[in-house]
Amino acid sequence: MNIGILALQGDFIEHQQVLERLGVSTRQVRLPAHLEGLNGLIIPGGESTTIGKLATEFGLMEPLRAFALSHAVWGTCAGAIFLSKDARRPQPLLGLMDIEVQRNAFGRQVESFEIDLEVPALRRVSDDVRPFHAVFIRAPLIERVGPEVEILATLPDGRIVAARQGHWLATSFHPELTDDARFHRLFLQMAAETARLPLDSALSR
Repeated sequence: MNIGILALQGDFIEHQQVLERLGVSTRQVRLPAHLEGLNGLIIPGGESTTIGKLATEFGLMEPLRAFALSHAVWGTCAGAIFLSKDARRPQPLLGLMDIEVQRNAFGRQVESFEIDLEVPALRRVSDDVRPFHAVFIRAPLIERVGPEVEILATLPDGRIVAARQGHWLATSFHPELTDDARFHRLFLQMAAETARLPLDSALSR
């Protein structure tokens, strides 16, 4: 299994490091040709408008959409915005996942926070039943989900911060900034299912 990380802007290195600790082959994606042979793609946090503009300049928008139709894609923070159908403002979006997001929903960077979240879906890939420690940095909020979208995690007040639609995953927070790889394992399971491979083929240990 080979997982790509969109490397136009943002914290793509951190995702790459987590995957490599899991023994997964990775590739930084900057051009359409870099999508060849990948089993899945992570769109990292950063600045969603910048990611969209660079993807447009590098001719990546349509290749990314085509790739996502048959492969697992995970957007974290800004990546979740880029993956969504509606960001409530004009900007380049892939327009794939049936979610509406609000940018910077929790305020400026100084108002970033961390919180433990209950994520039952993680039990599909781990026996660890602890809450997931989520890091929110200028994070978006998933304000609406379509009928085919599964809500994976909410804040205590019920606001949505993680969701899945088939082989697409969106998280408002940054799992790559923690030592907990359960969300990465969940995404690898999604990629393995889409590629019709056993999960063991994705992990070397």
